[in-house]
Amino acid sequence: MRRTERISNRTARHMADLATELRVTDPGIRALFTRNSRWQAWLDVEAALADAEADLGMIPRAAADEIARKAHLSLIDIARVEEGLRVTGHPLVPLIWELDRICEGDAGGFVHWGATTQNITQTGQILLIRRSHAIFMGQLARLLEGFANLAERTRDHVMPGRTHGQHAVPATFGYKVAVWIDELVRHVDRLRECEPRTFVAMLGGGAGTLASFGDQGRTVQDRLAQKLRLNSMPVPSRVLLDHEAEYVLVLAMLAATATRIAREIYTLMKEEFAEVEEPITEGTVGSSTMPQKRNPKLSQDIITLGAQVRAQAPLALESMMAEHEADRAITNIAARAIEEACTATGDILERLVMLAEGLQVFPDRMRRNLDLSGGLIMSETLMLELGREMGRQRAHDVIYDLAQEAATSDKPFRDLLAGHEEVISRLTPADIDRLLDPMNHIGQCREMADEQAAAGRRVAAAIRARTES
Repeated sequence: MRRTERISNRTARHMADLATELRVTDPGIRALFTRNSRWQAWLDVEAALADAEADLGMIPRAAADEIARKAHLSLIDIARVEEGLRVTGHPLVPLIWELDRICEGDAGGFVHWGATTQNITQTGQILLIRRSHAIFMGQLARLLEGFANLAERTRDHVMPGRTHGQHAVPATFGYKVAVWIDELVRHVDRLRECEPRTFVAMLGGGAGTLASFGDQGRTVQDRLAQKLRLNSMPVPSRVLLDHEAEYVLVLAMLAATATRIAREIYTLMKEEFAEVEEPITEGTVGSSTMPQKRNPKLSQDIITLGAQVRAQAPLALESMMAEHEADRAITNIAARAIEEACTATGDILERLVMLAEGLQVFPDRMRRNLDLSGGLIMSETLMLELGREMGRQRAHDVIYDLAQEAATSDKPFRDLLAGHEEVISRLTPADIDRLLDPMNHIGQCREMADEQAAAGRRVAAAIRARTES
């Protein structure tokens, strides 16, 4: 079986695992990590290297120009390269041979001058990560805008706030979305902050000492980085992969947040809650045998993909532990972790955008769920009001006894409050009614929803402005 066929089959298996694959737009990350895309990135680095070296007089300018003209995959004889791979078992040398062959005159003899394989492949991989990064940022802008709209739309949708799986105090769905926005904004910050550390060119030669470039080693790496719009590694060691590991870890954190959001939607879609529903298009089938099923397919895919991203974090850390001055094993680990994490992150964000933009929210059901406890969810505000006169701890004891009695009997909480001397001596029936109204105890949920909606839009606008500049 040809390698291209194996790749195609692997992609097909991946698609079969995700029920929504054919109805969700492919963000383009997967295409970046194909063999041809990777080879073109390596050719781009070879052309930039020749250009930088010609600037410094290390190779003839005519040779660099010819290398740049021919460093395009469309001019490469792929069959020759594949045969070279079979013979050599080397990932780059056959591509160098082919570029050398198609260059006119003696220009080919200056291809790859002074570099080692990892200089080219690792810097090329950084170019692919940067392109992925640009896609992620665009997706995050859309996501923040979608959640900003959702937060504003649901700022007043009162619902049970739940802690440890139990009703705690009232909240609003808009507040829940504000929490999501707040965390996503920090992920945007993290992604931006790691850019200068992650997007770096590495050109140290065989052992990272720059010996093959004479006394111009640092200068040629700086020129290379400038031409590729990257930063230049202060020490171009082949065992320094912390920058790639950091990027994977940031993606793993983003995936964890996405998974938590998806888990929340998954749970709130259960019939027992029925407070939200993901967008379900006409014709969607939930089960081959149970026609009624409306399954949370997008959320399930996000949960699946999120686990795959987080699984790359240990591999990324493993890639930092090399021996001596180079170790192919760790670069292979890093490359696999990067590819898997980037591809799955793009798929996660595309689905999360769909949830943000299309989530249905059912405020009437939220209110019914809030009222399930017969007012017990308002115990805190009752305790605090009574505590003004009898002290917080005594008030806690009184409300605790009444709440536990209501929970373990068929006596309504309101009636128990109205029949307790220590309560009615301090609170009028109107006071009790007011204190049992959930809308009077949502704190600053509305304000936080509005603030985070505005923050999400500001960050989205900044992302778009930066992309356009």
